[in-house]
Amino acid sequence: MNLKKFLAELKRRRVYGVAIAYAISGWALAQGIAQIFPVFDIANWVVRFIVLLIVLGFPVALVLSWFFDLTRYGIVRTLDVGPASKVAVVKAARPPEKSIAVLPFDNQNRDPDTDYLSDGIPESIIHSLSQLPQLRVMARSTVFSYKGKDVDPRKVGNDLGVGAVLMGRLIQQGDNLAIRTELVNVADGTELWGQQYNRKLADVFAVQEEIATEISEKLRLKLSGAERQQLAKRPTENLKAFQYYMQGQSSAQRRTREDLLSAIRYYERAIGEDPNYALAYAGLADAYTSLGVYGYIAPIEGRRKTDENARKALALDENLAEAHAALGLPHTFFAPYNFSQGDRELRRATELSPSLAIAHFYLGTSFARQGRLDESIEEYLKARELDPLSSIIARAETLPYYLKRDYVRALELLRQANELGPPWTTTFEIGIYIQNKLFDETFAELEKAKRQRPKDPLLIYGTGMVYAKGKRTEALQIIKELEEMSGANLSQAHWIAKIYATLNEKELAFSWLDLGLATGAIGSFYKDEPVWDPIRSDPRFEALVSRILSVP
Repeated sequence: MNLKKFLAELKRRRVYGVAIAYAISGWALAQGIAQIFPVFDIANWVVRFIVLLIVLGFPVALVLSWFFDLTRYGIVRTLDVGPASKVAVVKAARPPEKSIAVLPFDNQNRDPDTDYLSDGIPESIIHSLSQLPQLRVMARSTVFSYKGKDVDPRKVGNDLGVGAVLMGRLIQQGDNLAIRTELVNVADGTELWGQQYNRKLADVFAVQEEIATEISEKLRLKLSGAERQQLAKRPTENLKAFQYYMQGQSSAQRRTREDLLSAIRYYERAIGEDPNYALAYAGLADAYTSLGVYGYIAPIEGRRKTDENARKALALDENLAEAHAALGLPHTFFAPYNFSQGDRELRRATELSPSLAIAHFYLGTSFARQGRLDESIEEYLKARELDPLSSIIARAETLPYYLKRDYVRALELLRQANELGPPWTTTFEIGIYIQNKLFDETFAELEKAKRQRPKDPLLIYGTGMVYAKGKRTEALQIIKELEEMSGANLSQAHWIAKIYATLNEKELAFSWLDLGLATGAIGSFYKDEPVWDPIRSDPRFEALVSRILSVP
């Protein structure tokens, strides 16, 4: 290692920070005892001894900082990073002129019952602007991380790499609505445009349309007639339906079983108010996909409900990007797959709404299942550019590296992702920790997560995978627990097969895979996943992969 690389490695391992912190705290401690100890007639040799310990502790602290990190997970070993596994650091590129972040509006009522307006108006503007190919728009989950915070628009813009930031304030008094908007130029902090709207609550959809149009004009976007029509399109004219939809969106972002079921109830209420609300049907499809993939309902049921609601959304609006993205999910998230049809719908979604980050995320996942790992990385990067603060997308970015067997890079990215949101939402997270042989840390964190999410099948599966690396009896007990949870719908068949494969129980692994495929109980399957290595050389595995993937 040359000097330049050595100094860079010192920085990566935070040795400089430890040295500075130790020197300052050590000096302060030495000064303190030198002043205080004599007051209590403590002998000078005690003072000198403590100072000597502080000095001797300095190199020890530096050595420990080289090998270990203090993180939110406690003290963990710092991983070595080879030339092919650079630590990923996401930095905002030079902001392009045609890019924007629409922040949640400040709800000056300070009333959660009006959040659907302060959140919903910006989200609707994001939805409208995302359809413009000449404008890059930050996604909802990223901009909503600033909700309720007093932020500097220039800093937000520089952090996110956008050229403009829209901020707003809102207050509702009975049927009256007052909205103040400000479009800020990130480059110099000047106001590109500002407007005060004093309208009736019933006019909220017209206000959203006006704001989106004003933004396009102030950013000097040249819109075609079709693009102007898209900006003017209103997903619903029903205020109650809009409120329910926004509440569903808020619940769906959290992705726990309870939140997903809550989102479904809100979407259904929205549809009850407005049966032609295509976005609400697309929301239902996405929620049912998550329920099926996470094992909260039978995958075959998740697939059916996803397909049913996606088709309803598309029948109502054939140019709705979210509807095309939703229609791609039954073919790319549930086995047996039909990638040609699923990818076609996902591609169409990105054409209709180039800034729809979730469509790039879905496409990246589809490519990962097919073994097209470099293309998967490319799509995940596109998704992260549009939604850099999404923990779901950041976590997904680790998947292709895990499948490539680049476990160090995968873990580095996963630790970064976990700073954005709660861990343990995917099976491959567990695989990444296990492949890095972090068994004790994995087990401890799973047990901690179980206290928040008791009886979550994903966490129980994860515990079984850790046990399978050395505690056979305990692993078999976990399998029994998953079998009981699966019941007649066999929703955990795929995960049970993974544990058996790890235990090198080939016959049982194939038996459960066959059973899962026959009953539609396989959701997420990645042919390159390391967990299948113990059975990969068996001819039956290749035959099974062909049946599951159905690659045209």
